[in-house]
Amino acid sequence: MQVLAIGNSFSQDASAYLHKIAQSAGKPIDIVNLYIPGCPLERHFRNMMSDSKSYELEVNGTYTGFAVTMKEALLNRRWDVVTIQQASHMSTKWDSYSPYISPLAGYIRKLSPASRLAVHQTWAYEEGSERLCGLMGYETQQQMFEALESCYRRAADEISADLIIPSGAAFRELVKEGIAPVYRDTFHASLVIGRYTLGLVWYQALTGGDVSEAGFDFLAEPVGAETIKAIKEYVKRVGK
Repeated sequence: MQVLAIGNSFSQDASAYLHKIAQSAGKPIDIVNLYIPGCPLERHFRNMMSDSKSYELEVNGTYTGFAVTMKEALLNRRWDVVTIQQASHMSTKWDSYSPYISPLAGYIRKLSPASRLAVHQTWAYEEGSERLCGLMGYETQQQMFEALESCYRRAADEISADLIIPSGAAFRELVKEGIAPVYRDTFHASLVIGRYTLGLVWYQALTGGDVSEAGFDFLAEPVGAETIKAIKEYVKRVGK
């Protein structure tokens, strides 16, 4: 399977382990990430319009050193899935999605007509953090999640997306069940548990495969077998 993510650091987190997870489960995925830190839909739209060579190209979780345009990436190969997402700090505000998401979806479908179009649901910030309470103005993580979930659902409907990848829902489950650390800086995914969870969520959403079949011996740091088992159960829960 060939997957292109038009995103930012949150799709970078999600793509870090996806290739290895899929490989370990016997369902290969090549994941290419178009990376600009903190990039919102409006900037993706403007890059599309200007054909700007602004994206750092990452392949299977590795930085390549190449810069590309969105058009170059979309025409590079036959993509099975193309994903889009909002920047996390704008994810709860519908007026930051529209009018940008519809023309982006149209452009993707024009240049890659055989692809399924997926919306990547990002996640709420860490409970009690300055970003959550100060920047976003929420008292609880659940409030931010509910707001972003509503916006992503509306976005998926707006563009008739083929699927939503529920990363935010998976993080909510891990936090609720006491799995830690999920975050590394109160908003990005932790480099092991957080990123591994995201890889499982994407693998399940994209392939329909059973995450129980995915390995974990390639992780950057050791994680206990019981913790891995619990994470997989919570990922299955959000996939139902």
